[in-house]
Amino acid sequence: MKIAPKAFRVPHGEKVRLKKSGTSIHPLYKSKKHYKALLTSDVGELSALQRLLYASNDYSVLLIFQAMDAAGKDGAISHVLSGVNPQGCEVHSFKHPSTEELDHDFLWRTTRCLPARGRIGVFNRSYYEEVLIARVHPEILLSERIPAEHAADKTVWNHRYHSIVDLEKHLHRNGTRVIKFFLHLSKEEQRRRFLDRIDQPDKNWKFGETDIIERKFWDQYMEAYEDCLSATSTKTAPWYVVPADDKYNARLIISRIVIETLQGLKMNYPKVTQARRDELRKIRKQLAK
Repeated sequence: MKIAPKAFRVPHGEKVRLKKSGTSIHPLYKSKKHYKALLTSDVGELSALQRLLYASNDYSVLLIFQAMDAAGKDGAISHVLSGVNPQGCEVHSFKHPSTEELDHDFLWRTTRCLPARGRIGVFNRSYYEEVLIARVHPEILLSERIPAEHAADKTVWNHRYHSIVDLEKHLHRNGTRVIKFFLHLSKEEQRRRFLDRIDQPDKNWKFGETDIIERKFWDQYMEAYEDCLSATSTKTAPWYVVPADDKYNARLIISRIVIETLQGLKMNYPKVTQARRDELRKIRKQLAK
């Protein structure tokens, strides 16, 4: 399977136009069976790389998933990371902030959940909600109790972009590699998936009235995403716009991007000293008896 991650990467400084980015591409698999074989291979490779990441203990990886409702974030996370040791992976989902979280700056609640060295952290939604939903619904800023003069300032979003970029640069300098995925879903495909959630009883729990309410703001969200992706995709913390109308394709693209990122770290298992080898030989002799 040939997937070029660069084809989905938002270059630093490029103005994003989502209407020009397709929500679907030609299938990367020949059949469902072929898809499962490809994903199984990727999951195995990712599992081996995660063990190496954990053993070397020099880096950590943060995967950020952002998308409109029903784009497949949960499925991508569960399928792509299905083979990773739970001890080496942490998934955090960020929804409506608590009272305690609202008493701090907008980066506080997510910063507490950053992955430790040797681990993969996953943010299902993230601090980027603060320049997406908060921008579409500016009344959210009032609930965050930031100073009124800043809440009313139209440059508040640019200030937040700068704060985010500075944070991600800091993380990179300290060994955390940040990979950001925007699952690019079409409005028509979202409609079909909403209908599917309504028609199938075992999926009813996934659907809520707020999903329909937010759908009415589709154009505003697309504008917010375009500005966000343009302002915060950097060389060290890039955004990837992943066509999401086909869930299988999206998962295969995501898995290859994560694998190539981990491979680029050039990690090695800790070297064993001669003294340690001698010690292990003695222990082996004792066990052999």
